[in-house]
Amino acid sequence: MSIKKSFLIELEKETNNTARILDRITDDHLDWRPHEKSMSLGELAAHVVELHSWVSKAIPKDVFDFKTDYQPLKINSVEELKDILKKGLIVNKQTIDQLPEEDWLKEWVLRAGDWEIVRLPKAGAIRFVITNHLIHHRGQLTVYLRLLNIPVPGLYGPSADE
Repeated sequence: MSIKKSFLIELEKETNNTARILDRITDDHLDWRPHEKSMSLGELAAHVVELHSWVSKAIPKDVFDFKTDYQPLKINSVEELKDILKKGLIVNKQTIDQLPEEDWLKEWVLRAGDWEIVRLPKAGAIRFVITNHLIHHRGQLTVYLRLLNIPVPGLYGPSADE
């Protein structure tokens, strides 16, 4: 199996898992936060969705700079999040499909201006910087669901609610 094929499979599964969580929340939940230092549910959900889009926005570049290439996603509704995720999947699939196999081993840099955060191959970037990062924040989102007494979907097997 090619690197691209494995990333396409993972992309599809992780996008579907995020969609399952978005299906559980309503616009009334978006402003809720478990603690004053925490992101609101809407901010956290938007961050998870925007991380999916980094496949098409960050991976094709050799350097992704937070100061020039990143704009936090601002949303007004759950439907908007679902639409962004759905459309993003199409663009992400095209991005992965069009990236030459040898480019997955090319160096990729994440920086914030002059500060270099990480330097690794693009294959490592998609896994470490994007997928693991969004899984981490999606896990936080499941805790928000639990605290709001919203049934948590099983993402990698059944949950206590299934």
